[in-house]
Amino acid sequence: MLASAGSCTNGGPNELAADESSVWAEKAPSVGFIHPDVVRAIHAVLTELGADRDGLLGEAGLDTCLFDRSSKPVPFTAIGRLIALAADRSRCPHLGLLVGQRTTLASFGLLGVMLRNCASVGDALRALEAHACVRDRGAMVGLGVHDDVAVLSYAPHEPEAEGAALHLERALATVTNILRGLCGPDWAPLEVLLPRSAPRDTAPYGAFFRAPVRFDQETAALVFAAGLLDQRIAGADPATRQRVEDPIRRLEADHPSTLTDKLREYLQTAVTRQRCKAERVARLRLVNRRTLSRRLREEGTSFRRLANEAQFRVAKHLLADTGMAIGQISAALDFSEPPAFTHAFRRWSGTTPSAWRHANRPEMKRDATHEEARVRRKRDTGCSSTFLPGPAPS
Repeated sequence: MLASAGSCTNGGPNELAADESSVWAEKAPSVGFIHPDVVRAIHAVLTELGADRDGLLGEAGLDTCLFDRSSKPVPFTAIGRLIALAADRSRCPHLGLLVGQRTTLASFGLLGVMLRNCASVGDALRALEAHACVRDRGAMVGLGVHDDVAVLSYAPHEPEAEGAALHLERALATVTNILRGLCGPDWAPLEVLLPRSAPRDTAPYGAFFRAPVRFDQETAALVFAAGLLDQRIAGADPATRQRVEDPIRRLEADHPSTLTDKLREYLQTAVTRQRCKAERVARLRLVNRRTLSRRLREEGTSFRRLANEAQFRVAKHLLADTGMAIGQISAALDFSEPPAFTHAFRRWSGTTPSAWRHANRPEMKRDATHEEARVRRKRDTGCSSTFLPGPAPS
């Protein structure tokens, strides 16, 4: 997903004319896909870490041609798999943070030009919320204001997918760079919320965000003073914003969303905010409950099915990637009590939340993968010994 702590011009007509050969050639991703710039950012980080880039790409099922200036969107889940593999092999648990830091506002194409030329920071973040889909159809950006505090969240459509936790920290690092591009390089949030367990070394997070970072949270979000939304963006040019708005809308029209797609996007951000009620969604979409049900039935689904799907996905993500207690996850998903959550989870998955967590923690998956590799090597060499040489001393 998302921009930079580096220097940033404000995208006036001359700059836009110079960039037209690239920005006007953009293609919007379909649902579940993301712009390939993320892969190129991963490539740059892996180069710095001295990792086997091509080998990791092949293992993740991605083509090395993505390192070229291709604009072909990439599956969100494939990038997650690549980040997870790369973090494991490079022994860099904050790889997502490093990747997110490389994205700049200037590299954000048409959307970056629009954000730089909004009248205020609030206008820019609302434009990001509304139009992030031209760069990222694997997640939903949400902006909420609660009294004097604003919360900018990032919720993937498939939070249980491999590497989702690293995707989330990547996105928050990118959004932080967007805000530093709009507000100045010294900007920092009040706090950062990450739905992942804390790595052994949390210093890189504090050094980049320059704010308290809270791990094991139910959502990925930046928290900052709501007054920032009124801050004017220096040098913003309304004519330039207007000029890019029509092509952005055409990009969105290339891949229209069904009601089911839009509802899935809404529920993914609403599921941990106790807003998964059909009546509320019907009001938001300016239709009555019966019409909403009929339109979803025509698309082969129902509100209850989509709400359960969203709860199940978020539950799997929180069980696998955080250390939150079962009772905390139950409350976050708006269950009346933990036994009700356990009953629902068993109905969805065929097992209990505790058993699912034990089998699906990232370290358990890594151990299983390494054991499969050991068995393959043993079979291929015809060796009956279970001894495998350890890594060479560094």
